[in-house]
Amino acid sequence: MNVNPAQADPGGSATLSPATELAVVFDLDGTLIDSKLDIAYAANHALAQSGRSALPVDEIASFVGDGARLLLARAARLEPSAAELEPLLEAFLDYYAAHATDHTELLPGAYEALTALAHLRLALCTNKPRSTTDAVLSNLRLPARFAIVVAGGDLAKNKPDPLPLVHIAAELGLSTAQLVMVGDGPQDIACAKAAGSRSVGVEGGIQARERLIAAEPDVMLQSLRELPGLIARWLSAAQVPSSLSP
Repeated sequence: MNVNPAQADPGGSATLSPATELAVVFDLDGTLIDSKLDIAYAANHALAQSGRSALPVDEIASFVGDGARLLLARAARLEPSAAELEPLLEAFLDYYAAHATDHTELLPGAYEALTALAHLRLALCTNKPRSTTDAVLSNLRLPARFAIVVAGGDLAKNKPDPLPLVHIAAELGLSTAQLVMVGDGPQDIACAKAAGSRSVGVEGGIQARERLIAAEPDVMLQSLRELPGLIARWLSAAQVPSSLSP
């Protein structure tokens, strides 16, 4: 489904039930931040440390979304369980933690969306390792406070498994149906669908638009600037008595 709320049903998919309270869960890389260069430089540093050749930035960017281990495994052409991967992963994490935001910036609309939604409970759900997640959040000083941050490796399973959203809902005292997962990748959408949460895909991130569309989010947005209006319409729709609903 490719729904633009400015041109179609502002509530998104007709299968979504009204919710009087919603919490918004953001992905990090490619959704809130453009971290493509810093990730690529860290990956190429790790490859060089192991005697391997550097890869183009765009090729490394195509590996983003499933966490550092799988990214490095794909870049080095290794199995994720290979012992040879461990020193590469260590080199990547050490370098990236020290250079987490050398070139990283907020994506267009991220600042505005976080500011406009600051009155709601916000969460962050990323497959990025905890050490680099913390470094990015500390350095960028995002204009909103996240009630909970779930990073890669914090739980037994990462996205696209529903566990991160199930955990976030439990911590916030909400049902998973009251969560809105916002992301640029199919991992975000699959996680939301498996958890029974709403899913919002945002174009213009790191991951390929075709993969995001194929994941069929409830709503597709061209920019995060559209997100506050969408959330407001969802919440407003829930306030209308059923006898007055169209």
